[in-house]
Amino acid sequence: MQGFSNNILLSYKNLYGLIGFPLSHSFSKNYFAQKFETEAVVDSFYEVFPIDKIELFPAILKTNPNFKGLNVTIPYKEDIISYLNYLDEGARAIRAVNCIKIENGFLLGYNTDAYGFEKSLLEFLIANEATPKQALILGTGGAAKAVAFVLKKLGILYKFVSRDAEKADITYEQLHTLDAYSLVINTTPLGMSPKLESCPDIPYHCLSSRHLLFDLVYNPTETLFLQKGTQQGAATQNGLPMLYYQAEKAWEIWNTNSNYTHFYTDITTYG
Repeated sequence: MQGFSNNILLSYKNLYGLIGFPLSHSFSKNYFAQKFETEAVVDSFYEVFPIDKIELFPAILKTNPNFKGLNVTIPYKEDIISYLNYLDEGARAIRAVNCIKIENGFLLGYNTDAYGFEKSLLEFLIANEATPKQALILGTGGAAKAVAFVLKKLGILYKFVSRDAEKADITYEQLHTLDAYSLVINTTPLGMSPKLESCPDIPYHCLSSRHLLFDLVYNPTETLFLQKGTQQGAATQNGLPMLYYQAEKAWEIWNTNSNYTHFYTDITTYG
């Protein structure tokens, strides 16, 4: 399940980690290892925990009582909520969690994807002097919900695209033109390492220099989705800046005392 034995992990006062499946693509462990070294963070360690079903989560907690915080990635950003004690208001509104703080025996759920996406998207738009009015969100999972939350905040209209007609505003089969949507955001794992040959099934021939493509995938740095956009003259952005921003926000959350009795929603009221 992890690269280090449990005895080694228990030797650290502060343990942090990432749960999801698969995790071979993740840069998070190296990112935090470098952060700990650069900032002289002592007695702390970050490990990845690839679990093929969310039901394994309680066992990870039980065997690692020194956990202080966890990141959550696909496919568990929504399923993890039922295992938490409290949600902050942002996570409740988005209905997805990618950051858990463990404090006083309570599991507190946050969404730092929204923070990371907003900062990196605004930088992307400013760099391209772009003010999109409508966007397509490819995918309908937890990351897509964070993206929608940010677009709504910024006043950008959006539609969800999915293979599942019940979850989407538009199915891929129904998407014949991109004229109305200058911003296209991929929130699916298509194109993520090691499946480099995959990409969302959109009409790439409709793209032009007026389009902006944002991919939440960061490994590889240029997915097939982005490559096809570049070939059509579109501006492109991968998910690496978003990863860094959300990771820094998670670190801030993990190291700030929380008054959960006043600022969190009891998970038993979530619905």
